[in-house]
Amino acid sequence: MKRSYRFLLNIAIIVGAIVVIVLYLTQKNIIKNANVGLLLAEMLLTVFFILFIIRWLIMEPIKIIADSIKKARSGGDAFSIPDLRANILFRPLINEILNITDSLFEARRSASEEARLRLLKSESPWTASRLQEFVKSILKGRTIFVVSNREPYIHIKQGNQITYYEPASGMVTAIEPMIAATGGLWIAHGSGDADRLTVDKKDKLPVPPVEPKYTLKRIWLTPEEEKGFYYGFANEGIWPLCHMAHTRPIFRKEDWKEYQVVNGKFARSLLTEMKDVYRPIVLVQDFHFSLLPRMIKKSRPDALIGLFWHIPWPNAEAFSICPWREDILDGILGADLIGFHTQLHCNNFIDTVGHELESLVNKEQFTITRSSHQSKIKSFPISIPLNNNNKEMKTITLHDLGITTPYMGLGVDRLDYTKGIMERLNAVELFFKKNPSYKEKFTFVQIAAPSRSIIPEYQKIAKDVEEKVAEINRKVAVNGWKPVILLERHHSHKEINDYYQLANVCLVTSLHDGMNLVAKEFVWARKDKQGVLILSQFTGASRELKDALIINPYNTEELSDAIEKGLTMGRAEQKKRMDKMREKVMSNNVYRWSAEFLKELISLE
Repeated sequence: MKRSYRFLLNIAIIVGAIVVIVLYLTQKNIIKNANVGLLLAEMLLTVFFILFIIRWLIMEPIKIIADSIKKARSGGDAFSIPDLRANILFRPLINEILNITDSLFEARRSASEEARLRLLKSESPWTASRLQEFVKSILKGRTIFVVSNREPYIHIKQGNQITYYEPASGMVTAIEPMIAATGGLWIAHGSGDADRLTVDKKDKLPVPPVEPKYTLKRIWLTPEEEKGFYYGFANEGIWPLCHMAHTRPIFRKEDWKEYQVVNGKFARSLLTEMKDVYRPIVLVQDFHFSLLPRMIKKSRPDALIGLFWHIPWPNAEAFSICPWREDILDGILGADLIGFHTQLHCNNFIDTVGHELESLVNKEQFTITRSSHQSKIKSFPISIPLNNNNKEMKTITLHDLGITTPYMGLGVDRLDYTKGIMERLNAVELFFKKNPSYKEKFTFVQIAAPSRSIIPEYQKIAKDVEEKVAEINRKVAVNGWKPVILLERHHSHKEINDYYQLANVCLVTSLHDGMNLVAKEFVWARKDKQGVLILSQFTGASRELKDALIINPYNTEELSDAIEKGLTMGRAEQKKRMDKMREKVMSNNVYRWSAEFLKELISLE
């Protein structure tokens, strides 16, 4: 419709311009003894004839070709362009396009068959294609519904244009191949300033934007709901409660009410979408929706519900300070499968339920039965995709990044008090004090993406980090060289990958973390098998990447010494350690995580 309106508007503009020109020429006696009406008619007829040729003989065939190419690219039926092969003007182009798309169709068919065969070989690495084939084979046409706070695609305004970006999220990377394989529905909070402009009247849109494979439904939150649900209860309450980083959780009654309201809003939307679906499969993501599984189970007991908790679960005593702990636990236990990153988190959850709720806990089978419904508790360590970053050649140098020293250290984090950034900076300061010979030879780069900046604790950590960096640079800097560079902005995956490939040491010093995918991203980026990972013992990743230099981030001396050890480690030892860690990342990648979680969930039916 919009194209038709633009076409008619263009005609109206052209006709108006012709009328004005003819009247002007007639008034100036440039056109003499002429029948103005006849002249206008002839000119208009000529214009319409030209527009007709352009519109129907050129534009329409091009539109059909473009739509057909788009259909073929998105994995639709075999390419076809009806009634255009007889068009002499487009025949050579059409023949070439048909050859290309036939090859594309055949390549896709071969890739699908190869992925299917790989399912029979357990030693084959998991890929997005293999995961999609696995999902198709295990679900046999059933649809997946995903619920999360974060949406996989965010639309924003840039001037007069609307564009989109994909938020950095291990959760999105893990879930998307599963839902794409089934053409399912993803329900999430619409947070982009252009999100409302891109959905239909049912608040839905096909995604990914370039090659749609599933549907995204956006839920709109009022400012009060977002403040209480997201910033309040979720991030000032549950987040610090679950992360033992010595930040006091804040629980407000008004935040709890909004948390309940938003969980109910998502539940009603999900139930509406599932009303005609037999035995729906629901995947609930993270601590934002702890009440949702029970809400869904009460209305749809036939629904198969999996909940993955992407952050740590604290011990029973720590969790007991939450005023609404019983409601949260009861909500979570509406799920059939409850997943955590580590076995320790599973143990903590089991103990917490045993302390707080009347239920039957089986510690041998790791199941909890409450109100005749059984929930399975299991660990699924999340990971990263084996993407093309590993194939990219290093095309930049330290000098290109504005770094003039031969050695570089790196930290990549959100500006969050759980990430141990201050502890890391203290260790860097001590390192230079103990190793003055590294002045003007070593630069530490801290990439710190702003996060939840309206929350006071996050404002404080941002200010503290800035002041500490300024203090170190004031004390240690000489001859224009700065020992620490702080980059407080969001970086693309490509930008971060460049830093990964150049860093001599990468510091991951979380005070408490469910997994921490930065550690795995650094390892996988180092196809040269060089570089040293310094890893906090309080991350889930430390249970897998045992060949990193494992440290206690609270021990400044130990962390400082690890930096020195990493910078002096021989290339052979670096390679030996990296080989083992890369093998671990390759075998336990994010696609395997998705497959194992879904397989376990389906087995509970």
